[in-house]
Amino acid sequence: MDYFKYKNSSLYCEGVSVKKIAKKYDTPLFIYSQKTILEHFSKLKEAFSQIKPLICYSVKANSNLSILKLLVKAGAGLDIVSGGELYRAKKIKCHSEKIVYASVGKTEEEIKEAIAEDIFMFNVESTNELKRIDKIAKKSGKKVRVSLRLNPDVESKTHKYITTGKKETKFGIDKKSAREIFLGADKYKNVIIAGIHLHIGSQITESFPFISALKKTKEFLAAIPASKNLEFLNIGGGLGIVYKDEQPQTAKEFAKNTLPLLKTIGLKVILEPGRFIIGNAGILVTKVLYNKESYNKGFIVVDAAMNDFLRPSLYNAYHKIITVDENKNKLFQKNKLVDIVGPVCESGDFLGKKRKISADEGDYLAVFGAGAYGTSMSSNYNSRRRAPEVLINNKRCYRIKKRESYQDLIKQEIII
Repeated sequence: MDYFKYKNSSLYCEGVSVKKIAKKYDTPLFIYSQKTILEHFSKLKEAFSQIKPLICYSVKANSNLSILKLLVKAGAGLDIVSGGELYRAKKIKCHSEKIVYASVGKTEEEIKEAIAEDIFMFNVESTNELKRIDKIAKKSGKKVRVSLRLNPDVESKTHKYITTGKKETKFGIDKKSAREIFLGADKYKNVIIAGIHLHIGSQITESFPFISALKKTKEFLAAIPASKNLEFLNIGGGLGIVYKDEQPQTAKEFAKNTLPLLKTIGLKVILEPGRFIIGNAGILVTKVLYNKESYNKGFIVVDAAMNDFLRPSLYNAYHKIITVDENKNKLFQKNKLVDIVGPVCESGDFLGKKRKISADEGDYLAVFGAGAYGTSMSSNYNSRRRAPEVLINNKRCYRIKKRESYQDLIKQEIII
């Protein structure tokens, strides 16, 4: 669900005209619905209310400070994966006791910074990482809480680039190594092994991969007496959303299917949703530059590109694209399909292929499902300036990120 609807034949975000926003801030432009963000967070919180989990929003999905502040104010913690994300978390005053730190490759400096900030927990991805955290914690004079990220070898039926729970991926600790860590836990004097962490992938639309992972985790813990002192089970994120014609589980269905197992495992639960909260809360608005036909193939060239929104190029991901003017959606020629492409010098620079859409030069298009992994994966490729972001709250419009200037593009560079 979202709050992007046509009113009087023009697309609105909540109570504000998308066309007016685009004219004010120019395009390409990201627009977010505050109501959608908060309702998705609330749905997850309500679905799991029986066990009162710590819900840590996954910062990597969209790290804008205003969005982080909005969610933290609503009661969320934050799931971070880098020193930069830790800096963002502290900038908006997220309580340290609600910050969990993942990532398969934390640097020594990042670990030091996180220990200094007294974060709630590290999700540990390898034996060597655990040793390093233990060593740095000793130098810091602190005891540090960690969860072991278990790789349960579960197929999550998603894109291979965002599958993280299979044994051939780089993520997590295999069961044999995890068992050895538990049995030799006394060696790590400066860490408290307080939990198990799972994260099996992203854009998962069904419950069975989560259930399979939880069953394997329960069996693993039952076989290791040393695990009896654990307090937490972090089941990660990965809940899928609607991009095209998917029928993903709702928060209520996810909870109904997993709560029985979670209760039998009996640990305090941590969730790390990202896409589920922010994905359908955002659109990318772009302007049509040219209509083009070549060798009987139609193209709509727009001013947004793969540097603004990488998912179509990287994953061949489908995103619904519509005209901001509702009447234009009814004008496409029967059986004529067009590719919607950007200005970047790559054949992989497209937002959509083989779409039934008709638009004139100067019209605006809206790319849906752009709230997650849109701006957070954007770049300056081709020396293009990154797009601004706007947050809508009912009838009020807030610019939460400015468009970069040309000076911004080169401010870190040194001419010798």
